[in-house]
Amino acid sequence: MRTVKHQPAALPWQQRPGKSLRRHAGSHLLTPEAVAQFDRYMHRINPQAPQIDADRIATLARWLQDLPEDQARNFLGDRLSRFELLRAMRDDSDWNASDDSRRRIDALLAYFDHGDGEQLIPSGIPLLGLLDDVLLLEMAWPALQIEAEDYRDFCGFRDDEQPRGSAAEQREAWVRARLEALALHRHHARVNASHYADSGRPSQPFRIG
Repeated sequence: MRTVKHQPAALPWQQRPGKSLRRHAGSHLLTPEAVAQFDRYMHRINPQAPQIDADRIATLARWLQDLPEDQARNFLGDRLSRFELLRAMRDDSDWNASDDSRRRIDALLAYFDHGDGEQLIPSGIPLLGLLDDVLLLEMAWPALQIEAEDYRDFCGFRDDEQPRGSAAEQREAWVRARLEALALHRHHARVNASHYADSGRPSQPFRIG
């Protein structure tokens, strides 16, 4: 029973490129070696992610460039905020992030914080310089989403309720609160589905006169 959080629209990853400017993100050439290296890095984070290819990256780049600038920046910003959520989840002493999540987050942040040296698209390119960061996070997100959403919900509970005690006791209080909310939700569902009176015909109907 998590609190509701707006989810960014999905990247149009399934679009296929046209014939012009294939394997280019703006003026930047997506070399086969760089794309292969990016793909290997991504699959170390999430082995279940789809295969990366230059044509689809080029299509995403053109799609992003065609958006109004404010819309494109908002689109990127919605996703880049997830990096800070993951960074907070990794560093929060009140949250016991799993070892697997820490490994994935460390790899994502290492790419995001590294600069241009090993990145698929140089960060200095306006808008497009963030596309590979966003794409890497988008492909890795399914492996982190459940824990990240739990952590976001825990933070909201901690801010609102200010539970006392150790980190473990705060997490236990959060779990109890969510289980109680789930039980209440199920109770209301049962009540709404039940009938307060028999809708059949009474055996001795009232008569007038």
